[in-house]
Amino acid sequence: MSSLIGILVRQVFLSAVKTAMYPRRLLPLVLAYTLACCFAQDGKVVPGSIAGDVFTASADGQRAMVPGSHVSLRGPVAREIESDAIGRYRFELVPPGRYEAEAIAPGLSGTVTVDVVAGETAAAEIQLELTAVTDSVTVTSGDSAPLAPAASVQGTTITQSTVESAPNQNERVESLLPLVPGVVRGPDGLINMKGARSTQGGWLVNSANVTDPATGAQAMNLPIDVVSSVQVISNPYDPEYGKFTGAVSSVETRTGNLEKYHLSVQNLFPRARDRDGDIIGLESVTPRSTITGPLVKNRVAITQSLEYRFVRTPVQSLPARQRDTKLESINSFTQVDATLTETHNATFSLSVFPQKFAYLGLNTFTPQSSTSDLHQHGYQGAMQDHYVLGGTGLLTSQVNYEKYDADILPNSTAPYRLLIDTTEGGFFDRQKRSSNRLEWQEIYQSGRKTFLGTHVLKAGIDYSHSSYDGRQAFSPVDIVGTAGTSIERVDFGPASSFSIDQNEFAWFVGDQWQPTTRLTVDLGLRFDRDSITDSTHPAPRAGVTLALTRDLRTMIHAGAGLFYDRVPLNIPAFPQFPGRTVLTLGPQGEVLGSTAYTNDIFGGIRNPRSDAWNVELDRRVSTNLAVRAGYQQRNTSDSFVVTPSGPSLIVSNSGRDSYRELQVTGVYRVRRHTVNASYVRSRAFGDLNDFNQVFGNVPLAIVQPNARGRLSFDAPNRYLVWGEIAAPWKISLVPVVDLHTGFPYSTEDQLREYVGPRNVERFPGFASFDLQVTKEIRLPGFPKGRRAKVGFGVFNLMNHFNPRDVQNDRDSNSFGTFYNSASRGFRGKFVLNF
Repeated sequence: MSSLIGILVRQVFLSAVKTAMYPRRLLPLVLAYTLACCFAQDGKVVPGSIAGDVFTASADGQRAMVPGSHVSLRGPVAREIESDAIGRYRFELVPPGRYEAEAIAPGLSGTVTVDVVAGETAAAEIQLELTAVTDSVTVTSGDSAPLAPAASVQGTTITQSTVESAPNQNERVESLLPLVPGVVRGPDGLINMKGARSTQGGWLVNSANVTDPATGAQAMNLPIDVVSSVQVISNPYDPEYGKFTGAVSSVETRTGNLEKYHLSVQNLFPRARDRDGDIIGLESVTPRSTITGPLVKNRVAITQSLEYRFVRTPVQSLPARQRDTKLESINSFTQVDATLTETHNATFSLSVFPQKFAYLGLNTFTPQSSTSDLHQHGYQGAMQDHYVLGGTGLLTSQVNYEKYDADILPNSTAPYRLLIDTTEGGFFDRQKRSSNRLEWQEIYQSGRKTFLGTHVLKAGIDYSHSSYDGRQAFSPVDIVGTAGTSIERVDFGPASSFSIDQNEFAWFVGDQWQPTTRLTVDLGLRFDRDSITDSTHPAPRAGVTLALTRDLRTMIHAGAGLFYDRVPLNIPAFPQFPGRTVLTLGPQGEVLGSTAYTNDIFGGIRNPRSDAWNVELDRRVSTNLAVRAGYQQRNTSDSFVVTPSGPSLIVSNSGRDSYRELQVTGVYRVRRHTVNASYVRSRAFGDLNDFNQVFGNVPLAIVQPNARGRLSFDAPNRYLVWGEIAAPWKISLVPVVDLHTGFPYSTEDQLREYVGPRNVERFPGFASFDLQVTKEIRLPGFPKGRRAKVGFGVFNLMNHFNPRDVQNDRDSNSFGTFYNSASRGFRGKFVLNF
């Protein structure tokens, strides 16, 4: 029966892809994929499974289950999972052999050894006891130090318990990433990981690329309740990772419950909009619910999460009734997890995420009427299969299709005018983008092989086809000087439409070699090729993890690698954008001079590349304290920059960026409390006319010559302290203290020309103290186990002045004045679990 279900589901999925999405030239790949799935079911060794509870025991032997703990499996294969809402975990498709299962929760850990027999489920209950530091590469709470020989790829994982309990003002997954040292939210509100622009990072959901093919920016929204973990990999030396020049964010979703149904509902109560003491409608309505349970018990599970978001966010320096941006969105996520045979399971998912963002780019100097609205429509469908081959090998096959459309619409048709202290008229840009990506991946990972130590081999291929259909239209722009008259005007050519396609192919091999118990060497080689550049790029990587002491309390990690980025499809479309003519105007509006610019690409198109290396020392000082000190460096070349040159506006691969980071981190655990503290000294430097800053969702009307300087998100000194505190009466407190140097900015004059070196001035230092307090309570009249969680969050508790806008025009009377600080905010929390 399970084989019939597997065949039926596979055929339905492939038929849908074929008829609705697939180009004809991909049909041979589909047939090859189907044959691989069929033959993969003939493995001779039948795997088993491991299941059990994670719990603590009191002095009298009474158990208390521990939900959300991180469980890792080590043996012939390695796996990781989170215990569910009632503290249970389960590993499927485990090859026979002896394993060690380890569970970690804040301040607690426990291990158990278990033997897996073919075709049977081994029971392995894990009792947690008081501890301080764990020997795990995955971090369960903060950035604790990995202290066991393992892969040299260094990442920080924010697990499910932190996702649920950390203060998160907008309740989005990416908002938790700044809990990682070296990750900041820049002045444009976007996340910058380890010194890379937001479009230079890798953004993955269940191993699928979720960036917009047109811009390279993140383009998928998930309800946060379905997130199991979020990992930031600062040095992804595993050759599986590609198409980026920065760090990687990898989101994993929860596996559906195969035994019983669970329902959670939260954010049922709307918040009123308080503007200067007056209640003016609603500020936000963000209800969401998630249900998970078996369709076929112990065989097929479904998860459905639905979230509606209506959120107004104020710009405090604007008038009370004209200061809000407005977001309205629906995020739906459906996932089906199926155990088709003893050696084969599959996951099917569909994510739909339309949204409307009103008054994009609203700030102190740009009122609502001069902004634009961003309308996005997107969905992603994915299928992922896991097969056990030869008893110990694992074949992962994945097909995903992403559709992402975006429209930029002005809020006024009046002429767009840039004044010294404000902006008038309707935004000058109108965009219509429609993009999609179809991707197919095959990855094989072997079991442990013995030759001069042990080896775990990995090999894979990745093919994707992307397309971008767009339209750009620009309206005239006037620059108004101190006398109140126009001193310059920019006229644009007629609207243009374009269509770009791209095929990308990658293949890679890797070996995790452990010659001794104290040394692990990771070797990898990846090749990337795409039809835009028509070139193939070899990208070697290597990493080493060495235990300096026999007790494994002191570890050193080091590595180096070469990485090639994707080419956003708006780059080859650039020559088809409307041209422009810059007119110099006299006091009476007469034309004194003009310069016409065409759009050109200079020197062809190349893939941006980066070379990165790091070295890190980890030391377990005591049973309560672990420390880490590390240095990393990344140099990026061939980035896309824009600059006027003669009669042309030129896009070229002349951009160069660099990032340096020195990090010192300490993790202290005692009883059920954890405190994470870090200091990062960094420098992000490079070319400032990045293409997506000039021609992104909020393009620049005036394009000045390119220059080099500190990048807009550069914060040389950052202190981050946060923790999880288990208070009496089942109260949980998660405080976060974030202090860093203010971001840089440039000085301009009335012509919007830069004065002096760029990005040498800085905003005041940023300081924020956020706090989330929650308490678990029983629901009267409901069966045992049906509970609720109540609490509140406070953001910028000390109400520190953290401005987001500055008057940088030296011809203004308010030159150098800062505006628009986010004031102290409160958020209630009420979660029902059934």
